Amino acid sequence: MFVQQPIAILDSGVGGLTVVKEVMRQLPREKIIYFGDTARTPYGPRTPEEVVRFTREIVDYLIQFHPKMIVIACNTATAVALTDIRSRVAVPVVGVINPGARAAIGKTVTGCVGVIGTEGTIKSGAYEQALRELSPHVQVVSEACPKFVTLVEQGNFRSMETYNIVRDSIEHMRTYPIDCLILGCTHYPFLTETISEVMGSSVNLISSADETAREISTILHEKRKLARNEQEPIHQFFCSGDPQMFKHIAQQWLGEQIELTPVVWQVPNIS
Repeated sequence: MFVQQPIAILDSGVGGLTVVKEVMRQLPREKIIYFGDTARTPYGPRTPEEVVRFTREIVDYLIQFHPKMIVIACNTATAVALTDIRSRVAVPVVGVINPGARAAIGKTVTGCVGVIGTEGTIKSGAYEQALRELSPHVQVVSEACPKFVTLVEQGNFRSMETYNIVRDSIEHMRTYPIDCLILGCTHYPFLTETISEVMGSSVNLISSADETAREISTILHEKRKLARNEQEPIHQFFCSGDPQMFKHIAQQWLGEQIELTPVVWQVPNIS
């Protein structure tokens, strides 16, 4: 009997669903196993050692499903744990930072790129490094926005409170000639409308989800691992926290795409 190898996607919470949405759109035949560590979110304020330990625990859990690829759809975990995870598993491991940086360099005209992310991601300097490797003279303006993840995990995408928090966090970035703003946390695309309102229509918002899905497709194609079967994939979604809130946000974000394919909702058992 044929068993389809899944793509395993992990995140600190619901943010990685932005990557899931793009993978479902670009690679509709692929089976996805998603793990959202909603009980321990956010990862941004945590120490690098904690983030590495949590990421290892999740990867150790996901390996039982024999994935053909692991996607770290969390910018904080990508920044501090990507190299560690790559050294521990035999399958390709993809992060979200390099794809986002490539997209921004490809679109900027002014040569000034903004980056917003969690405290952990911004402190790591990972985006700045990735951007400068691609374009040494790029001007990078970074800002940590620690309150954004909490808004998203609560499902609070559009409200006056959300607008005020977003405005207070990033409005000052408009004083720079930024024409591209990297949403350096996979939670942030949930707030796209509000972020765009604050930054203005002349600023391109770069979500690494689209580019990451393209990278997944390219790697699987090169390794001849793309799903070729006609059978409908059955996706599996795990969360370590409140399953009802997680399911509500997932169904709201994925919309029609999640209605088109069967999904199994589960609560994992990790240490």
